[in-house]
Amino acid sequence: MSFLHKLGIGIGSGTGREVSRPIPQNGRTRSLTPVPAVGSPRPPEAPGSTRMSNGLKEFLWNLDGLGRGTLLDLGPAWQTTLSFFIERGFRVSSEDILREWKDFLKEEESRLNGPGVVSETLDMTPTGRALRFLESNLQYPNASFDAVLVWDLLDYLEPALAKQTIANLTELLRPGGVVFALFHSKKPEGFQRYRIADSNSLQIISATVLCPAQKVYQNREIQDLFSRFRTMKSFVSRDQLRETLFIK
Repeated sequence: MSFLHKLGIGIGSGTGREVSRPIPQNGRTRSLTPVPAVGSPRPPEAPGSTRMSNGLKEFLWNLDGLGRGTLLDLGPAWQTTLSFFIERGFRVSSEDILREWKDFLKEEESRLNGPGVVSETLDMTPTGRALRFLESNLQYPNASFDAVLVWDLLDYLEPALAKQTIANLTELLRPGGVVFALFHSKKPEGFQRYRIADSNSLQIISATVLCPAQKVYQNREIQDLFSRFRTMKSFVSRDQLRETLFIK
């Protein structure tokens, strides 16, 4: 059984990347200017439900008066979300980490099954995979961003990768920078994406599963992940989503 199947991730064909951002070459980092998607156009956006978001309101309140800030969105490059922040003077970067993680695991599988590859030369522990993945993802200069939209990304990453991802994001944030994250209070029954509807609400869109949920985080575990942040504020709702803000 391949390690992709052990992780619960299929190897069947998937849709193309929803975010067109070049991978750094020769140590160069990505631009902070939004890059339009290229290649096949995105399919028509599926309808979604809208929910009020106290966490989003608090997130925007912390960014109020910032002026020309910079924001990193770790989900698909929805035009509504991009426009919402660009109209408020932000420079926005989007990087769909979950899709990149799925593609990375496929590439790892191909390498392991390729001719002349000695699997013993690769560190196949969760920590080893996490470090290899982050060698070519989340590559921005330190202190590049004032805010990061993490969404529910951490629930779907291997715990070792989630831990290292937050460590990297902490370096990418400026002092006083804000993270907006979502956590499921129990294992989610479906897979969802999120985009900004307006300053008070989010739109939730059902989507094809990219990666199975890996972990349900308890309060203490969340605090440990963000131990280098000075402030944490949570909003618990009836739909089993916990909205959480962290200020560096």
